[in-house]
Amino acid sequence: MERLTPRVRVVWIALAIVRAAIFGGLLVGAAIALTRTDFWDSAPSNLVPAAVAIAVVLAVLRVLVAWRRYGVWRFELRDDDLYIERGVFTRVKTVAPYVRVQHVDSRRSPLERTTGLATVVVYTAGSRSSDVAIPGLTPARAEEVQESLRRLAIESAGEDAV
Repeated sequence: MERLTPRVRVVWIALAIVRAAIFGGLLVGAAIALTRTDFWDSAPSNLVPAAVAIAVVLAVLRVLVAWRRYGVWRFELRDDDLYIERGVFTRVKTVAPYVRVQHVDSRRSPLERTTGLATVVVYTAGSRSSDVAIPGLTPARAEEVQESLRRLAIESAGEDAV
């Protein structure tokens, strides 16, 4: 089983902080709006500090989940399929048979480019969750995985999927 590049933690933690800041800003902003308008005449005096405390706790939790996510994420290119394990609270084990692979993309978001990472996206035949992504790879490793998956999909093209 192969692990992701540790730098992916930087991406996940940065995203967690940005999302927490947006949510926290909305939460604290709403609390301030409620205390400074006539919408809620008897708003508790500790509403804004409570909103700040909730926003901070949620931000810390998001960062901890992002940190733990790296420790759980693994993938393996097996003989007949791509196997992925992920999930902090709900563990997800995905098996994508190569015979079902339709095409494979490599992508690099601005944050991934900044940290020197790439994501491989595997599109498979099927109706539900018909694509899987392998984030946190170096660009060279992403290219290797993409080429390996392409080759393995071509080799298994005549086989039965199940």
